[in-house]
Amino acid sequence: MDPELQRLLARRWRIGLVLTAVMMATYFGFILLVAFDKEAAGTLVLGDRVSIGIVLGALLIILAPILTSFYVRWANRTYDPAIAAATKRRRQDAK
Repeated sequence: MDPELQRLLARRWRIGLVLTAVMMATYFGFILLVAFDKEAAGTLVLGDRVSIGIVLGALLIILAPILTSFYVRWANRTYDPAIAAATKRRRQDAK
């Protein structure tokens, strides 16, 4: 396999793993907060109806599409054009 293509694939894996780790860390951090510090999660922050747990849960839900958007933007601007260029070079070299 082409070394440039291998570098691109390795970078894609690294970015995917970092984004996955961020999502998992925030998710499990939230779950651990709710499981082991109910008082902190239940602390009211907005009036007498909205708790820290609700705010953090909403932020967690918002984080997933943000991370996905980051990956899609990176893939569209960097990864896909690089793959297309590598594929074109490979086809030209094969001729």
